[in-house]
Amino acid sequence: MRARTLSFGLYGDERDLAWARNLVREAVTSRSARLVEEKIAHTVLGSELTTADVYGFLAEQWAVEHPGESSAERVPVELSVRLVCSRRTWWAIRKAVIKALCPEGPRPHTCRVPWIAA
Repeated sequence: MRARTLSFGLYGDERDLAWARNLVREAVTSRSARLVEEKIAHTVLGSELTTADVYGFLAEQWAVEHPGESSAERVPVELSVRLVCSRRTWWAIRKAVIKALCPEGPRPHTCRVPWIAA
């Protein structure tokens, strides 16, 4: 088994980020992977670019999907987790997190936290 990284760009406040981190932990635990490291960063992993530069469009998405609502303390960040698991398990965890971040439904909807899998 190797260490593998999952990264997500998110636009949220502290409460939203805690919710997203919990989704990741649940997906990791349910698939018997080992979480080695977890980071919420304001620069993109392996780069000097800020998350505002790379994920700024998520703020625009929030404004479109939540007209008239304040973005309050939301900021674009990158959530990165290092896991020890097989590639198949990594893929299953990634898929589960994506589904949990914005579950599909029969009607058009907006996600609780704008995100992108990095």
